[in-house]
Amino acid sequence: MKIRAAVTRAPHAPMSLETLEIEAPRADEVLIRISAVGVCHTDIAMGDQLYPVPQPIVLGHEGSGVIEAVGSDVAGLAVGDHVVMSYATCGNCAQCKCAAYSYCERWAQLNFGGARLDGSTSLSCGTERVHSHFFGQCSFAEYAICSARQAVKVPKDAPLELLGPLGCGVTTGAGAVIRALDVGAGESIAVFGVGSVGMSAVMAARLVGAETIVAIDVNSQRLALAEELGASHTVNASTREPEAAIRQILPGGVRFALDTTARPETIRAAIASLSARGTCGLLGASAPADVACFSPMDVMSNGKSVRGIVEGEIVPAILIPQLIELHRQGRFPFDKLVKFYPFEAINEAIHDTETGKTVKAVLRMRENSVSN
Repeated sequence: MKIRAAVTRAPHAPMSLETLEIEAPRADEVLIRISAVGVCHTDIAMGDQLYPVPQPIVLGHEGSGVIEAVGSDVAGLAVGDHVVMSYATCGNCAQCKCAAYSYCERWAQLNFGGARLDGSTSLSCGTERVHSHFFGQCSFAEYAICSARQAVKVPKDAPLELLGPLGCGVTTGAGAVIRALDVGAGESIAVFGVGSVGMSAVMAARLVGAETIVAIDVNSQRLALAEELGASHTVNASTREPEAAIRQILPGGVRFALDTTARPETIRAAIASLSARGTCGLLGASAPADVACFSPMDVMSNGKSVRGIVEGEIVPAILIPQLIELHRQGRFPFDKLVKFYPFEAINEAIHDTETGKTVKAVLRMRENSVSN
């Protein structure tokens, strides 16, 4: 079948809208007609080769849509189902067997390898091989093929075009608070960087009843939105030193800190802002050569912990439906982060994401839209 897709052919170059051929789904796969797809900083980083992915490739990994075809071995999903696509996992390794899916032993190959595990791709342009299966999906396209494992069925009365970011960015921030750090009622947390991941962490912290929620950023408009979404305090890091500002709020420091920026100096500040026995979670993807400097004595003598968190450590089939229901109740208003763009404006949406103009850009496939 011929489809329209945004193809990345070179680092730091605009994506090109092209006509490609897509295969039929294999036995364990489904074909999804994309309704909308979020733009994530990971798409931009991979396109620019911060981490090498093979090119040409179709990126995109926050897709939502409707199942058009199912493979012969697929159970529990049917044509017409509305789904959100999450990340790809093998389902068989030691990490997957204990539901630590975001640490799947084949994570890099499945999500960044640009092909199925057998090396095949689902996309082509004439005789040219186009790499596919980015995050197991490649949803910067009118249609995508993914493993049935990663397609999460959602209610048909939910706003499908809004739901794509639940596949990665929103659940990364929310999951870090709810699942990975297990922040409890009455506790304190500082969120460094309030893009879509950080904003989602702020909303989740309010949801679980955290008492002190400090949002740190250099963008005053984003800080105002963070306050609207649940931050009890905000710190503009362009005018105030974050650690000192946090310790004015809580002299002993915060119980939890989350860094979404991947900036070494911000990571240092996040660790320094912790209370004794506090935990700092790292969510941002740093360049491989980056090194963060902090005081080992401060960490050791105060019993602090520093840990990485991938994809919020969520079980997608559990948390995605929960967040949809919380959104329906008005308790998790992630729609306030979203600005819609037509698919044809993908390069504008990427620019607005990079410059901070838009918190969460979502590309809408107009002819594929599903009204609810």
